[in-house]
Amino acid sequence: MGVKKRAFKAAFPNTISIMAGSTSLGVVYGMLMETAGISAPWAIMMSAVAFCGSMQFAAVPILAASLFEPLQVLVLSLMINVRHIFYGISMLEKYKEMGKLKAFMVYTLCDESFSTESHCTVPEKVDRKWFYFFMSLMIYFYWVAGTAIGSMAGRLITFDTTGLDFAMTALFIVLFTEYWKKKENRSAAAMGVLASLTALLVFDGVTFMIPAMLLMLMAVFVRKKIWI
Repeated sequence: MGVKKRAFKAAFPNTISIMAGSTSLGVVYGMLMETAGISAPWAIMMSAVAFCGSMQFAAVPILAASLFEPLQVLVLSLMINVRHIFYGISMLEKYKEMGKLKAFMVYTLCDESFSTESHCTVPEKVDRKWFYFFMSLMIYFYWVAGTAIGSMAGRLITFDTTGLDFAMTALFIVLFTEYWKKKENRSAAAMGVLASLTALLVFDGVTFMIPAMLLMLMAVFVRKKIWI
């Protein structure tokens, strides 16, 4: 069996749960874009190029509005996706030997790929580089394919789609729950919750995200210095 084929077969089972969630979210996003009057080609291109689920959901009403504010979108994008900076710092060690595949890995680093790749174990006799690559590639494909399905199905939607955007919040809850199941992850998860609550008490519900992330980063540094 070839190196790539072996890596693909080993990586796929790790993405099955992501496939269900990410594809479903992509379908919801495609439907929301269609009902907002944005056609399928634009929705699919948005998912393929931007590939930032949370911001894509937030951008639906902005794109549908008659007055588009680029500066507002830029600031909102930075606020929502600032967590990716911390994802990137955490994945430096795993991605440093990816070679030509590194650019794609960085481009497709998202909540799902970070959650999966940060704790999964590469099987023996499986190439580490291609294992991580195929995981990211499949997660990327699930999202874009889901968007395409949702956009096309959205033309047939006749019911009220209010509340569908809660699907992204539901995914975060599921990812946190899965992370919490492992005892070794609970202290880090508890620090994240505590940092978020502290920032929320000091700042408002709109601006608390960046302070919360900074608190989490500080907690990680302190923890490693003391415990390792």
